[in-house]
Amino acid sequence: MTKKRIGLLLLLATFMALPASSNACTRSLYKAGDGRFLTGRSMDWDTNLHSNLWVFPRGMERNGGIDNKSIKWTSKYGSLTASAFGAATADGINEKGLVTNLLYLVESDYGKSNKPTLSVGAWAQYVLDNYATVAEAVDGLRKAPFQIIAPLLPGKVAAGVHLAISDSQGDSAIAEYLNGTLTIHHGKGYLVMTNSPSFDKQLALNAYWQELGGITMLPGTNRASDRFARASFYTKSTPAFKDERMAVGAIFSIIRNASVPLGFTDPKQPNIATTLWRSVSDQKSLTYYFESTISPNIFWVDLHKLDFNSTAQVKELNLNAQPIFAGEVSAKFVPAKPFKWLAPGK
Repeated sequence: MTKKRIGLLLLLATFMALPASSNACTRSLYKAGDGRFLTGRSMDWDTNLHSNLWVFPRGMERNGGIDNKSIKWTSKYGSLTASAFGAATADGINEKGLVTNLLYLVESDYGKSNKPTLSVGAWAQYVLDNYATVAEAVDGLRKAPFQIIAPLLPGKVAAGVHLAISDSQGDSAIAEYLNGTLTIHHGKGYLVMTNSPSFDKQLALNAYWQELGGITMLPGTNRASDRFARASFYTKSTPAFKDERMAVGAIFSIIRNASVPLGFTDPKQPNIATTLWRSVSDQKSLTYYFESTISPNIFWVDLHKLDFNSTAQVKELNLNAQPIFAGEVSAKFVPAKPFKWLAPGK
């Protein structure tokens, strides 16, 4: 047995001894046969996130939502997003095809500085508002223009997250704050993201399963490292369909394979999270697909049918009553007041 494999086995054994992440998600970037890219993700949480869909036009005056020292900006691009707790942008795509996905990461440590503040709930939206490509976003984030503030979420859960970014050309980046420092993994090879441990360790764990080969064996638990291995294998081995419907079906299939069944419980993991919803962003056609795990249908939004002009209204598609939608739903959004970012005491 090689030293490399021994090291990977030791890392795997160490991680297997740790409890599974209770709030888990999976993200995958899939390349279709016609050159389009689609980003899919699952949203796994142990309580109701009260997620709704929002249309934000360009030209909005924004701020970080924390205090009078919060960073301020004007949105350059309109976006369609999915909210969480009525206080955060958890998922979204802007009119240039840039996609952001927030996933839970317990190891997150945002550090402390005297820079302008930004609520962690606004982190993904800041990227959607300001950048058209991953390269632009990476350059902007590396300048560290703000200090992220992460108040506790409802249920007194720490707001530890990392951010996945992808664009219409298939570029990808994973941004994490570890030990107070921003770490960014940037490159088209970073197709999958789940949760703990940090991304560099996830890559090392996945290397073990790649040595075995997915046809021989794939890990099947709901642990983040196992979901990472399954999503990685299927993302790379699933055919690159040229047909748009087949491509959308393919990425949904990959995300469902890495999802946690609705209502699943484990006595040893009382706070384990199950999949609440899934989304797929077609970054060529600018179509956002959404699937609730308790709905019989997938519905979608064609961004070309949305008004992103600076004079347009903010609009919302409220999903709290668990409506059953099917097909294209852009006409169902109604004017709404933007929610406020997660802040201390909220």
